[in-house]
Amino acid sequence: MVDQAIILTIVLALVCVLIFTRISPVRAFAGSLVACYLLGFVHTETVLAKGANEGVITLVLLLLVSVGLERLPWLVTLSERMLSPSVTRSLLGLSLTTAMFSAFINNTAVVATLASSIRKNKVLSPSRLLLPLSYAAILGGTLTLIGTSTNLIVSSFVQDKTGAPIPFLAFFPVALPALLVGVLTMLLFSWRLPTRSDADDVVNDYLVEAEVQENSPMIGATVEENGLRDLGDLFLVEIVRQQHLITPISPTQRIVAGDKLIFSGDVSRVALLERFQGLKIFALEEGLLRSNMTEVVVRPNAAITGTTLKEASFRSRFDAAVVGIKRDGERLSGKLGNIVIQPGDFLMLATGPDFSQRQNLTRNFLLVNTEVTGRSISNLKSGGFTLLIGVVFALAATGLLDLIKGLCLTLALLLLTGVVNTTELRRRFPWELWLIITSALCLAQAVSDTGAIDALMTSVAPGLTQMPPLALLVVIYLMTLAMTELMTNNAAAALMFPLAWGAGAAAGLDPIPFVMAVAFGASASFLTAHGYTTNLIVQNIGGYQKEDYLRFGVPVSIAYSVTVLVVLPKVFPFV
Repeated sequence: MVDQAIILTIVLALVCVLIFTRISPVRAFAGSLVACYLLGFVHTETVLAKGANEGVITLVLLLLVSVGLERLPWLVTLSERMLSPSVTRSLLGLSLTTAMFSAFINNTAVVATLASSIRKNKVLSPSRLLLPLSYAAILGGTLTLIGTSTNLIVSSFVQDKTGAPIPFLAFFPVALPALLVGVLTMLLFSWRLPTRSDADDVVNDYLVEAEVQENSPMIGATVEENGLRDLGDLFLVEIVRQQHLITPISPTQRIVAGDKLIFSGDVSRVALLERFQGLKIFALEEGLLRSNMTEVVVRPNAAITGTTLKEASFRSRFDAAVVGIKRDGERLSGKLGNIVIQPGDFLMLATGPDFSQRQNLTRNFLLVNTEVTGRSISNLKSGGFTLLIGVVFALAATGLLDLIKGLCLTLALLLLTGVVNTTELRRRFPWELWLIITSALCLAQAVSDTGAIDALMTSVAPGLTQMPPLALLVVIYLMTLAMTELMTNNAAAALMFPLAWGAGAAAGLDPIPFVMAVAFGASASFLTAHGYTTNLIVQNIGGYQKEDYLRFGVPVSIAYSVTVLVVLPKVFPFV
């Protein structure tokens, strides 16, 4: 009883940490694993076995193969041809294309690749396209075993329980109707999408800081006399003077030594500030502003979240300097260096020559400028690689080839042909996801070994046995959906699987329908930016605010959920 109470306390603490704190999921799950290991609930052999679980290794291999898949030119080419002046036609073509690719390529990579080109299009406002792009990637990712990490996580748990993974196309009969209904709903409610351009809302522009030096000839002159009101796409919005914030700025406001001048607007025009003598921008001082300018999005679990820009030490960590920062509709204020970095922040970096070689880039950022870390491949290699991966996935879908063997073969050929190299694979290795899944598998084993899950199920078994199977399925799905929006999809899937499996078994039913409900519920993140990484990518590119996700996402979430809950029991019967 004591062991059961302790292990359930660890699980409850983990859930509270994930929901109510800013501690990253990888640290929370790793802390739970360490606690179980030190208390003797998990042994060394168990940790090693779970870390080498076939489903976990398959997920890792797939993400590494995706490094090569991201360089295929077909994705961008096809998507660009789908754009037309008609919003309906563009949304339909772009959504179906994105969903098709997301079924076989990591959907985060698909959205990251397309978002930049969509933003540059001259046909439609990006804000009319980017949120549907993210939702289509989420919907498409549910079609196959490899389309989203969530499906692979659930499959890893199933394989750990039964010895066999979920079949490659097992999700397809449920996911296809959900995809079609989801796309139709997006078309019907496309009028709720905002129409924004770069000039519409200065709040969504980058915040740039420059400091007036002691010897500057600007000192003593007014803002207007210094020409600070005639910078085109850059606007002086604030002056930070010691501990005081001056805003709005009067044309007659005089400049004082040490003033921090805060500009907002087109960050690509920041070099205009070079003409002012005695005005210091860090990137200019370091000689980086004349190098590459790169946009990045801060990942949800980045090591730099919670630190200020000054504390993050960008030059030593990344060989880069922060030129500007922007956040989802929130007006940032004050000294740039004192702004605390949050997940989803967009940073404009002036990068040095060593930037693209740093090992920690993809662990902290999603790069909007994908050419920084990747390079396109020739048409010959691209065609051969497309054929190879198509054959591998077809053989895996028909059961003629183990997926893990096919991925090993593909990865070996990628290395031999030079499409990827060992440095890139080392940088892109998904250490955090591997640790989350390993920790979750060990935690589930500890819960099972101590009898905690049996005790919990026994205490609620009368309620489960009296509850209709469909009602139980709905409860598990909605619990998973709520946890996905409150934490992340992968964390929600890892936490809900033991409960879903135990609930199905305690009710005397086949656990698989409830496990599949976890998989589909964990992917149903349409209401917030932080529940799913693709939503986070498009947030600032499209200038979306929190209410945009609710206005457009609520009908999509309802339509998707109803479809899944109607079709799922027909494809996966309870008995």
